[in-house]
Amino acid sequence: MKISDTRNMNDQEIDLEIERLRDQLFHLRAQAVTEKLQDPTQLRKARRDIARLLTVKRERELNQGAGKAAEA
Repeated sequence: MKISDTRNMNDQEIDLEIERLRDQLFHLRAQAVTEKLQDPTQLRKARRDIARLLTVKRERELNQGAGKAAEA
């Protein structure tokens, strides 16, 4: 997932995607413990995608806060 794709999502889509990726990460960790994980890089990709989504979400929160502060 690219950052441009993430920025095009609305807040609800971001929340759903974070939830889906966290669930996927949980299952990947379970597979890693049982040594049935096909591609170990999937763990890193899932963590980074979650971090990207959370970063965009936080940027939006800060931008909304800055807009409210400027109005006051």
